[in-house]
Amino acid sequence: MNTNFAKGLLLAAASMLLVSACNDGARISGTIEGAPDSEIVVNRLEINKLQAVDTIRTDANGKFAVKVDVEKGNPEFYYINRGSSRLAAVVVNAGDKLTVTADTLGSFDVKGSADAELYCQVEKDYKAFTDKMAQMADEYAENHAPEISQAMGKTFVDYYRSRLRFVVENVHSIVAVPVLYQKAGNLQVFGQQVDAIHFRNLADTLETVYPESRYVKALRSEAQKRIGTLDLVTRINTADQIGMFDIELPDLKAEKKKLSDMDAKVVLLHFWTNRIPEQRQFNLEVLKPIYMTYASKGLDIYQVAFDENKNEWANTVKGQNLPWTSVCDINGEYSKYLSLYNVKSLPAVFFLKDGELQQVEVETIQDLVNAIESLLK
Repeated sequence: MNTNFAKGLLLAAASMLLVSACNDGARISGTIEGAPDSEIVVNRLEINKLQAVDTIRTDANGKFAVKVDVEKGNPEFYYINRGSSRLAAVVVNAGDKLTVTADTLGSFDVKGSADAELYCQVEKDYKAFTDKMAQMADEYAENHAPEISQAMGKTFVDYYRSRLRFVVENVHSIVAVPVLYQKAGNLQVFGQQVDAIHFRNLADTLETVYPESRYVKALRSEAQKRIGTLDLVTRINTADQIGMFDIELPDLKAEKKKLSDMDAKVVLLHFWTNRIPEQRQFNLEVLKPIYMTYASKGLDIYQVAFDENKNEWANTVKGQNLPWTSVCDINGEYSKYLSLYNVKSLPAVFFLKDGELQQVEVETIQDLVNAIESLLK
């Protein structure tokens, strides 16, 4: 055999082995009961969104098989959907051969690896919790019975404690990451400020196991953000005296605007989010008429949106032609300003008169108008 040709074959083989070592891939197969000859979509979790990576069809018996990309040492989360319905959720390590059995109603089982089976149980527990909370919420909406509200609170606390125990007991598993992001409706299970410590502790440990995982890197970023807020709140709570907290954020032109630079006699500080249609409508139906009535008498508005999608916020502000100072904090619900002003929900309204924060309670639109008229005197 030609010596150079033999060397070439050896080099090619070595290259193929290197690629295989870097990206071993994995296989997911199984059966979807009640979905013969159906199109299903395989999605990969890309931190904060799902990315469709493959579309396949089940056979006449609902069976399917798909190969997915997974690098060694970097497990991935994959979700199998039929239309908008999630059929199964799996965590996949390089070289895994997982078997899924599912139906079209959201029940599924996974076999093939310890991590995949653990994550399957996590998803089952989460579904049972959210289903129970939704059922009680419906019951409470019908009769507002106090015992139902109390039962919901107990259910939430019990689930939180069980998930905290799970995270502590599985601190070396990538499966613990999505547990920290679970929600009950709009309420985060790990939404307390002190939960920042659990984010940090898990990130510290998982970085030693999966140093290159994008999920772990995102967890670290989230941990740092939450720890920063926790530190800030701690300093505020231990301060001897609290004055007006200044705000400095970019407007539509990306120019930083300070709350302290507002020179009107009375400044209405309005916290809101562009994500909720009613709050967008509030700008047009309430704030704009108020501004047009009282601006000439010494009122101005400093409006802060807490939205990660700055483009959508900007389109709303431009489309509504809002005449006051509008700024946006892309940190959203994790903004330090929400903590500084102790805001628990949006929208929220504050007043400043001659640069001093005023203690004014506003529950209705008439309260808002009365407060403005009183402060302008």
